Amino acid sequence: MLNIFIFIAIALIAGYLGYFFRRYVAERKIQDAETKVKLILEQTKKEAQDKRREVELEAKDLLYRMRQDFERETKDRRQEILNSEKRLAQKEENIDRRLQLLERKEKETETRQENIKKQEGSLKAKDNQLHLLIAEEKERLQKIASLSAEEAKQILLNRLNEELNAEKAIFIKKQEEELRSIMDKKAKEMISLAIQRCAAEHAVESTVSVVALPNDDMKGRVIGREGRNIRALEMATGVDVIIDDTPEAVTLSAFDAVRREIARLSLEKLISDGRIHPGRIEEIVEKTRKEMDEKIREEGEHAAFEAGVDNLHPELIKLIGRLKYRTSFGQNALQHSKEVAFLLGVMASEVGLDFKLAHRIGLLHDIGKAVDHQIEGTHAKIGADLARRYNESPEVLASIEAHHEETEPKSFYAMLAVAADAISAARPGARRETLETYIKRLEKLESIANLFKGVEKSYAIQAGREIRVIVQPEKIADSDAVNLARDIRKKIEEGMEYPGQIKVTVIRETRAIEYAK
Repeated sequence: MLNIFIFIAIALIAGYLGYFFRRYVAERKIQDAETKVKLILEQTKKEAQDKRREVELEAKDLLYRMRQDFERETKDRRQEILNSEKRLAQKEENIDRRLQLLERKEKETETRQENIKKQEGSLKAKDNQLHLLIAEEKERLQKIASLSAEEAKQILLNRLNEELNAEKAIFIKKQEEELRSIMDKKAKEMISLAIQRCAAEHAVESTVSVVALPNDDMKGRVIGREGRNIRALEMATGVDVIIDDTPEAVTLSAFDAVRREIARLSLEKLISDGRIHPGRIEEIVEKTRKEMDEKIREEGEHAAFEAGVDNLHPELIKLIGRLKYRTSFGQNALQHSKEVAFLLGVMASEVGLDFKLAHRIGLLHDIGKAVDHQIEGTHAKIGADLARRYNESPEVLASIEAHHEETEPKSFYAMLAVAADAISAARPGARRETLETYIKRLEKLESIANLFKGVEKSYAIQAGREIRVIVQPEKIADSDAVNLARDIRKKIEEGMEYPGQIKVTVIRETRAIEYAK
């Protein structure tokens, strides 16, 4: 019985303890759960704050980018507006200029109409006067000379025809002068446009080439034992090899640029190879000569392609390539031919002609210079014969033959070829002029001006493109200065040959001097 009570007591105690343990465990779980909930809430709040910060940062970044885009778009738009304003201002200026031009032309037209009306009025008045004179002449002739009416009429008609012919000649001369002035202006505009669109660089070429050596010891190897190498090189190439005190350099001299180029390339190959002896020199020169032929052909094809000229005979292409190694007064013949082709094409387009045919004429106009040292005759005639041999058109033949006015230009293309050739040759720096020739030309220019009475001094300036003439004021009046300038200009045109034009300026100065005492 006692054991039962003890068991019950133990069970109650155990149950009580178990209850409190479970309650403790439950409370502990509740506290842990509350703690976790607090941690989760704090973490959630922290994440929410971080997210809020990120969103704020992203919003600020987006706002900054939008502001930058807006500013850039605003700047671009402002620039577009400025450009549009500039274009509008330019258009307004162009419109104003055109309006001014139209107004000027209208005034000129009105002036011409008034002149025509005046001329018509004067002609009517003269006609009336003539009728009166005819009537008077009829009566006078019938009374005095006892002429018949028909005879008197014939005499009066003859006099009338003479007077009308004189007035007609004056009118025709005036119209010719106006037409010539307009045509001169149009021609100058066309030529200036062609020069502006075809601006080219010029470099005056010489008749020597310099080959650089790696060191001065190489000079002895180039000369060879007792000069055999240098003699072999001169015999194989036909150029003069000059070895002087110039450090690390050998000079090649020859008027034939092709031979000089072959010698230069051969010598460079020999120096690079290091084996320099007569047999090797002949071998390298022969190999270089073949390479040079191919290079000349490539140069001709490139020039024809650049000028837009096709269907050329292969021999003509080779001759064009040879022009690269031909100079005239220091001006490269191939560069000159290409420039003439471009100038001729621009001018032909301006007057409504075939610019492709003009390019062909310009590229081939100096083709005779490629062989003029081998064939007798002028290069214009030789070039025309070569073009005829290779079936070029009659227009091309006539233009080549007449581009130096050795024959009369028979077409508009020929006249344009003359002008384009003169423009290319007359560019400043295009051609070399010796000092002696230059001085003689300036002296002749001054001597022509000094021939006229009343000239005190004359000065040729701007490389002979202008002459300033100072006259004695007591002998030459202001009105005489204009006539003097015209007379000097005519004398220069008759007695000199020169590229471009020469400006004649006559200066008359009168000084009044008094001394206060």
